[in-house]
Amino acid sequence: MAAKLGSFRYSLLEKRDRTKGFPVLGLTNEDGEEEQGKGLRCLSYKFITDKISWFLREVQDVADKAWQMGKSDPRKIIFSAKMGLALMLISLLIFLKEPIKELSQYSVWAILTVVVVFEFSIGATLSKGFNRGLGTLSAGGLALGMAELSELAGQWEEVVIVISIFIIGFFSTYAKLYPTMKPYEYGFRVFVLTYCFITVSGYRTGEFIHTAVTRFLLIALGAGVCLVVNICIYPIWAGEDLHNLVAKNFMSVANSLEGCVKGYLNCVEYERVPSKILTYQASDDPVYSGYRSAVESKSQEDALLGFAIWEPPHGPYRSLGYPWKNYAKLSGALRHCAFMVMALHGCILSEIQAPPERRQVFLHELQRVGAEGARVLRELGNKVKKMEKLGHVDILFQVHDAAEELQNKVDRKSYLLVNAESWEIGNRPHSVAEPQDLLDLDSEEHKVLGYKSLSEAVLDLRSVAIPHSRDGPTNNVGANPTVPPGASSKDLLKKQISCPGHPPFTANGGPPLEESKTYENASALSLATFTSLLIEFVARLQNVVDSFEELSKKANFKEPDELPAAARERSGLWS
Repeated sequence: MAAKLGSFRYSLLEKRDRTKGFPVLGLTNEDGEEEQGKGLRCLSYKFITDKISWFLREVQDVADKAWQMGKSDPRKIIFSAKMGLALMLISLLIFLKEPIKELSQYSVWAILTVVVVFEFSIGATLSKGFNRGLGTLSAGGLALGMAELSELAGQWEEVVIVISIFIIGFFSTYAKLYPTMKPYEYGFRVFVLTYCFITVSGYRTGEFIHTAVTRFLLIALGAGVCLVVNICIYPIWAGEDLHNLVAKNFMSVANSLEGCVKGYLNCVEYERVPSKILTYQASDDPVYSGYRSAVESKSQEDALLGFAIWEPPHGPYRSLGYPWKNYAKLSGALRHCAFMVMALHGCILSEIQAPPERRQVFLHELQRVGAEGARVLRELGNKVKKMEKLGHVDILFQVHDAAEELQNKVDRKSYLLVNAESWEIGNRPHSVAEPQDLLDLDSEEHKVLGYKSLSEAVLDLRSVAIPHSRDGPTNNVGANPTVPPGASSKDLLKKQISCPGHPPFTANGGPPLEESKTYENASALSLATFTSLLIEFVARLQNVVDSFEELSKKANFKEPDELPAAARERSGLWS
């Protein structure tokens, strides 16, 4: 069945024909083609040399990537060196002969502690060290108590030990699945491991106390080496990483906002949506990667927040009980705005697009809202980075004024955002003018249609029958239609009662395809969607400002350096 001209199906099929030849989602079937043409290969000299060359290229590629990773973040190289130093120091226990031989015999526990506990940041090291120490200490005490109890059981000693291992394993595993116990999951693992080791080895040797004390001392020694090396040599703080991550997200969302507004006004259109954007993977698109980094940083922020709470006061974060949770709250408010930027980008990626000439009507207002919104985000990001409070000037004044200007423009030109031709109260004239120039209503028509909106005012309201009384029912018999100049009442009557003529037939004798304006109507509404999302973004900025003010107050940010408005630098990625 043929699609109607101008309908959704017709427009989408037309677009599919234009993009014919592109692979679906940007994926190709190269593997299938290779499988099809793959034949039996012999181990020839050329084949072997090609494989060796391919292997050398892969090794060089891995080496280049490793070099770039270390160059982009030198802290990773320093952390690796600190890990090697800690392992070197603790491995000296193996060669220790005096004064305690048992230390060299059980030194593997200290080495395992260094491997497991030594983390990238100090907060993570303290957290894992506490979990390991608490799990070892509590399991050791419980194992000693169970050993005394099993001895009292006499010939049932083995049965008591086996049943106790089952009970401890069941309850500790079930407890670590509780949501609030997630930060102590590693501690529960160490608890089960230590209890089983002390119980089984102590039963075989009969030295429960010696086994428990030796294990605890070696674990404490390994954790102490980790803390000394990690804190004293180029310390890496999780709280500082959280602070920098939140400030960076402000800049990323600001760049994406500017890119969305600029791309929409420049009528940027994708031949096809990139497969990485469709599947929400990392992409090189600067607009997409900007807001995606802010949205995807939730898990990283939660991990850094859990580690930052363990860190002692340091650097600019000297106060006890530093409000790290307020950083997560501020980032959550920013993420709430990033969702609107994602929706704005979706308008650019959508299949239905507004005509360019209608976008240009709101060019100045959209540009101003986008620029002011990005300015607010950048200023807040700089305030977070410098740890400064807001000044006495309302930071949202300009962006609110820009949003109000855009809303007023939408009110005046809202007939461009819908298809006014299909409204029931009349048809829109071909030449759009101001409502005051189009209407010349008498006082009675003003009373009845006074509640109509400005957009409806551009329609030909004289085609609507006006009742003489609001209480009575509508009666079209007594209505006096307006007769255009030069037209007789007979002609007017003939026009009103005439039936529509038959549509012309095509060459093959069939009726032509009926033209539908569904797609055109939806494209006009897409502009309304974009403007409403932009205004909603401005409304959500208030939550970001409130969260920042709460953080600056609790964290005791410094007072800002007041600068005149003319001295402020306005720079952006898309300017």
